[in-house]
Amino acid sequence: QVQLVESGGGLVQAGGSLRLSCAASGGTFSRYVMAWFRQAPGKEREFVAAIRRSGDSTYYPDSVKGRFVISRDNAKNTVYLQMNSLKPEDTAVYYCAGRDGMVVKIVDKEYDYWGQGTQVTVSS
Repeated sequence: QVQLVESGGGLVQAGGSLRLSCAASGGTFSRYVMAWFRQAPGKEREFVAAIRRSGDSTYYPDSVKGRFVISRDNAKNTVYLQMNSLKPEDTAVYYCAGRDGMVVKIVDKEYDYWGQGTQVTVSS
């Protein structure tokens, strides 16, 4: 059973940066497409970033493109989310997710494994 554990969340002022980490165990990390999603209070969970198994391609919605960077280290079984130029509207619980396969998906129900989430709060 794959387990994902996020870390790195916290409180930051608008314009600041945070780096989230997600450590995987219990599976073959390099087999999984990895992604980050977020959920703000009263809103549906939304796609934030995804990365192919080899790390050679990344995907972002327009809301974070140019500010967030997803990366992975398959030797460390870890995926990262570098968040720059943070805005108050980025405030949410951020979840790491993984899916077994080659195809990148941006819909949460397509992902098989989930972390417990880490809170990111951006103050204005």
